[in-house]
Amino acid sequence: MFFGASQNDVISVSSLNRMARDLLESGLPPMWIGGEISNLTLAASGHGYFSLKDAGAQVRCVMFRNKLAALGFRLQEGMQVELRGTVTLYEARGDYQINVDSMRSAGLGRLYEAYERLKAQLEKEGLFDNQRKQTIPANPRRVGIVTSPAAAALRDVVTTLRRRMPSIEVILYPCQVQGQTAAQQIAAAIATANRRNEVDVLIVCRGGGSIEDLWAFNEEPVARAIAASTLPVVSGVGHETDFTIADFVADRRAPTPTAAAEMVSPSRDAMQQQLDLTRRHLARALGRLLTDKTQRLDYLARRLQHPGDKLRRQQASLQQLEARLQRSLQQGLQQRAWRISSLQHRLQRQRPDIRRQQAGLQHQAQALQATIHQRLAHSTLALGRLEATLLAMNPEAVLARGYAIVQNAAGQVVRSPGELQFGEHVQIHLAEGVTGARIEPLHGTQSELPF
Repeated sequence: MFFGASQNDVISVSSLNRMARDLLESGLPPMWIGGEISNLTLAASGHGYFSLKDAGAQVRCVMFRNKLAALGFRLQEGMQVELRGTVTLYEARGDYQINVDSMRSAGLGRLYEAYERLKAQLEKEGLFDNQRKQTIPANPRRVGIVTSPAAAALRDVVTTLRRRMPSIEVILYPCQVQGQTAAQQIAAAIATANRRNEVDVLIVCRGGGSIEDLWAFNEEPVARAIAASTLPVVSGVGHETDFTIADFVADRRAPTPTAAAEMVSPSRDAMQQQLDLTRRHLARALGRLLTDKTQRLDYLARRLQHPGDKLRRQQASLQQLEARLQRSLQQGLQQRAWRISSLQHRLQRQRPDIRRQQAGLQHQAQALQATIHQRLAHSTLALGRLEATLLAMNPEAVLARGYAIVQNAAGQVVRSPGELQFGEHVQIHLAEGVTGARIEPLHGTQSELPF
C-alpha cells in the first residue's frame, strides 16, 4: 500500500487525488508532447484551457496567463503544436492534465531554436541597441520599398502613401520575400538602395503568413544588411503579433506594412488642417497688428503739428527762460554783494589787536621762564639733600670709616657674637676688599660665644 496505509484504512477522495497527483508529479518528469489543439478556451483571467489529442487519445492541458503571454503566436483550434509541461492532477475534479510551460508549432522546433540563437547573437553584438538606431525623417521626399512587386503589401503601402501624401515619390527595390533565395535578395535590395542613395527612408515589408513564410526576415544576411544601412529602415513584416529579427534590427518596427507607410509619411489632411489653423492664427494676428498700427498712426497724426508753430512756441519759451535767467542772475549778484558786505563788517568787528596780544605773550613768556628757574633751583636743592642721605646710608661709606661686615659660611650677615662658634670660618668685608678669619677666644676676656 502507498504511504504506509493498510488494507482496512479508509481515506477520503481528497486524499486519494492528492496521492495520485504526488505520484504523477514525482514519477513523470517534464517532457515534450506533440498533438493537435482542440476544445480551446481562452478565459477572461488570461489562462488558456484546451485538449491535446492525436488519432487515438487526448489529454487536458492548462497554460497559465504569464506563460501564454510569452508565446510568439496566437493559439488556434486545430493547430499542431509541441508543448513542454508537467503531468499532474487537478484535485478538485480528479482530472488528469498537463501544466504547460512552453509551446511551439509542430515541426518548427528547429526554426525556433535557430531564431532564438541568432537573436541572442545579434543582441549580444549590439544590433538591437537604441543608441545605433536612426531617426525617421518627418517629411521625406522619396520613400524606398523593399518587397516583391506582386506582394499585396506593396499595394497597401503605395495606396497609403498616395492617400496620406501624394507628393511623395515611391521607388521599388524588387526582391523575393519568400523562398530559399529570399534572404539574399532582400539583403541585396537593401544594399542597392543604400548605394544609389536616392530615397530618404526605406520600408522593408511583407504581408502576413506562417513562420515559414516569414522566415527570410529571420535570417542573418537580412539582419546585417539592415544594420549596415545608412538609410533609416522601417520594418513592416506580417501582422501585429508577428515579430521577426528584422523588426529588432530596424530603426523602427511597424505592426503591418500599412502602419509602416503611415509611420514614414505625414498626413496631408492633418498638415492641411494644421496649415488652415496656422493661416487663421496668422490672419487674426495680422488683423490685430493692422488695428494697432492704425490706432498708432491716428495718435501720431493728432500729435503732428506744423514746424512753424512749433518753432514759435519754442521761441516764446526761450524768451521766457532768458528773462527768468536774467532775473535770477541779478538776484544772485545782489545776494552775494550783500553777503560780502556783511562778512566785511563782521571781520572788522572781530579783527584782533596784534600788538596787545604780542605784549601779553611776551609777559607770559617771562613769567614762565622765572617759574622754570625757580622750580629748577628747588629741585637742585632737593636732589642735593637726597644725595647726602644716600651717601650717609651707603654701606661702603661705613666701611670706609673703619667698620667691617662679617658673614658666616652660609653668607648670612653676623650681627651678634652669639651667632658664631669657635673654629667657625667667616668672611670679613672691608672697604677695600674681602678677607677670611677663624673665630678664636680672646685672651683675658670673657667670651660671649656659646660653648
